Amino acid sequence: MQEGSNTGVAAKPELNSDGEGEPAAGTELAKRAPGAVAQAPRRPRVVIVGGGFAGLNAAKILGRRGAEIELVLIDRRNHHLFQPLLYQVAMAGLSPADIAAPIRGLLSQYRNTTVIQGEVRGVDAEGKRVYGEFGELHYDYLVLAAGAMHAYFGHEEWEPFAPGLKTVEQATEIRRRVLTAFESAETHAADTRERKRLLTFVIVGGGPTGVELAGAIGEMSRTTLARDFRNIDPKLTRVILIEAGSRIMAAFHEELASRATRDLESLGVQVWTNSRVTKVDAHGVEVGDERIEAATVLWAAGVRAAEFEALDVARDGQNRIEVGDDLSLAAHPNIFVAGDLAHAVDGHGRPYPGLAPVAMQQGRFVARAILRELDGEARGRFSYVDKGQMATIGRSRAIVEAGKLRFGGVLAWWTWLLVHIFYLSGFRNRVLVLIQWAWSYLTFSRGARLIVAKKWRSYTDSSPERE
Repeated sequence: MQEGSNTGVAAKPELNSDGEGEPAAGTELAKRAPGAVAQAPRRPRVVIVGGGFAGLNAAKILGRRGAEIELVLIDRRNHHLFQPLLYQVAMAGLSPADIAAPIRGLLSQYRNTTVIQGEVRGVDAEGKRVYGEFGELHYDYLVLAAGAMHAYFGHEEWEPFAPGLKTVEQATEIRRRVLTAFESAETHAADTRERKRLLTFVIVGGGPTGVELAGAIGEMSRTTLARDFRNIDPKLTRVILIEAGSRIMAAFHEELASRATRDLESLGVQVWTNSRVTKVDAHGVEVGDERIEAATVLWAAGVRAAEFEALDVARDGQNRIEVGDDLSLAAHPNIFVAGDLAHAVDGHGRPYPGLAPVAMQQGRFVARAILRELDGEARGRFSYVDKGQMATIGRSRAIVEAGKLRFGGVLAWWTWLLVHIFYLSGFRNRVLVLIQWAWSYLTFSRGARLIVAKKWRSYTDSSPERE
């Protein structure tokens, strides 16, 4: 969500549970003239901000409750995005429609649910109202699940030169830059220095996203593109993965991190650890005193909670809102925060990681806590069930960690593939992705190699555009 003000927002009639334009029962607009038949008691209304993993999972549980409650989900986009596979769109492996589904379609079976496309720009916690371009909505319970965005650690001016990977627009922009670099190198084959710059790709950040991007570029340049160009040899592509820490994949066991490093190096990726980027511009990056000339720089170094400044609440260093054991605000117990926007801690005081499984479990917990309270029961306390983590490093290479179980290679890659297909939203998406991956696996091809241009930036300051 973007920062906004509560002032200057024109109020509009609130929608009823079927999404029609008539006022909802219990609002000021729904009051009848004196002497009219009395209205039935208003159903408790739950407003969810954000249609990501947390918001969507909460909505499905609340939607199944039926007419007992009224549910409104607000999202600035009309689709739910399966972010773990977004890098596949960026690397031309999948099309955006393969990993996204319309929110309305996902929730259409729940007659008590209204979906609004728009931005929430303010929250009146005392008056229990949210404001936005859609007008204003009263709530009995509010669930904030607006997600996260990439962080440049105070250097947002780097974004035009090093896009992050959180949205479909950013994924297609990365795809455009990567493919355009090869096309430009083909036309500048005689200029050795320029060709070298065009065929140099720098990925900043050695977490799962950075590793998956680096592995995909390394693999694509040595297989898919190797036979498509005549004046250049894509296998000479230079891919550099830069990590400020002592090793990549810091969240994984050291043994698996070492394996990921070896897998990347087998694809021609150079892994630089203990290296901090100090400057990014249109022609490359600086790492300390060393300069790397590169046409394409990708950012995967960190995330921060979405810019949701509507509430005056305590936040951590990543802009996440601090919540209690039941994921609600101490001062406003009818406001819950879930997913990447929430700073929740486990029994040892450690914050939960910003992972899709955490967001999904938190979304389901919040929905059940609301229903328990409506039934006169205690909300309970959120506890995350860690089912493990995984990351892929190109074709037939991946690492999986679940408790003390750790493995890599082909078996890990198949595990990664099946788990991700299982959690995709919609049967159609699962089938299409499975077919697409099977074809790519057998033919070494990538079927979404389209160069398109569109608005993609998160920060809209006066920084110069990338050349």
